[in-house]
Amino acid sequence: MRAITVLFLLLSFTAPATAQEANGTITTQGYHQQDADIAVRMREILRELGNYDDVTVLVSEGIVTLRGTTTSTMEISALDTLAARIEGVVAVKNQVTETADISQRLNPAIDRFMSRVDQFIIFLPLAAIAALAFALVVFVGFTLARMRHPWERLAPNQFIADLYRQLLRIGFVIFGIVIALDILNATALLSTILGAAGIIGLALGFAVRDTVENFIASVMLSIRQPFRPNDTVEINGDQGKVIRLTSRATILLSFDGNHIRIPNATVFKSRIINYSQNAERRFKFSIMVDSNADLQETRNLVSETVQALPFILAEPAADAWIEALHPAGIELVVTGWVDQNNSSIVRAKGETLRQVKLAILNAGIDIPDATQAIQIIRDIPEPPPAESTRVQPVKAESDAALTRIVDAERDQDSTEDLLRDDSLKE
Repeated sequence: MRAITVLFLLLSFTAPATAQEANGTITTQGYHQQDADIAVRMREILRELGNYDDVTVLVSEGIVTLRGTTTSTMEISALDTLAARIEGVVAVKNQVTETADISQRLNPAIDRFMSRVDQFIIFLPLAAIAALAFALVVFVGFTLARMRHPWERLAPNQFIADLYRQLLRIGFVIFGIVIALDILNATALLSTILGAAGIIGLALGFAVRDTVENFIASVMLSIRQPFRPNDTVEINGDQGKVIRLTSRATILLSFDGNHIRIPNATVFKSRIINYSQNAERRFKFSIMVDSNADLQETRNLVSETVQALPFILAEPAADAWIEALHPAGIELVVTGWVDQNNSSIVRAKGETLRQVKLAILNAGIDIPDATQAIQIIRDIPEPPPAESTRVQPVKAESDAALTRIVDAERDQDSTEDLLRDDSLKE
């Protein structure tokens, strides 16, 4: 029992000492020599670092005491971390203060400035070589972009040719930047520049989304070209003759003589009706006949009358059919085809309607009137003179006049035009 008690006491006294030695924080042997070594080591480090000439080091029992002055609070804070890293240091008493001497505080800034000047002087020849390489690459790119034949031969119009040239210039500028950064051994900076450019481009894309959409639509329309100058078109409900296609809008001349500017983004997304795509064009109108009339004979009479007109094409042939039954009579729909390059579609329709009316009345068929009117006749009126059955000319004179106006505007105005007669048409 006595032996067990002695063993327990021995373990109780030896365990703390073993734990303390294992942690390695504070030693109890040879501390005088260790203090001297710490002081020497700390002074050597401060001597190599510089800017600590006024700092003194005192070490006692593993505690490092620092006194003196430095030129900045950052240097004072660095002393704590530096002293704590030396082996055997128990604690650090940092009593260093910031100096109030202006000359001492300016000296490090002057040294840093002179150091940067020396670095710039050393760096200047390399930077000049990089700048020369960049300028040479950009000069070659811009010279190739100014050449006329390759780009105008590849592009469907001048607008696309200029776009090719701009893309070539941008490509050579980026290539020149890469070469210059490689000479400067700063290619890592390129990824930062490209990342910043991507973020800026994304932000600008959202900001000018409508402008970008309009520009892309201009490119697509200049390639596809769904119409030509002087084509009669209908775009988004607006009708007129095409004057020109610019990089921003499509310009029409309305039949009233007004200019209509439609943004290309709207043109690209809208339904486009090109009335000039084919020379043959159909007109259609309705006419009422008496419900007691022979409908088959009336329909044949109307079809033969329309087909006999000199401006009506034989193929496709004129036609007429019964559209609906109304209380006032029977509705017939009449169609005919004309060559719109030689005949006015509106005048041809009007003259055909007049001839059909005369043919129906001369056949003894009444044309009913759905309206009712009460007239007080005091005197017996004279019968109206018989209407002439001679076919009136329906030449496309107004269309020719509009064509001359469009041609005159295209000749006298130097505005850009993306339409070309020799390009592919959609």
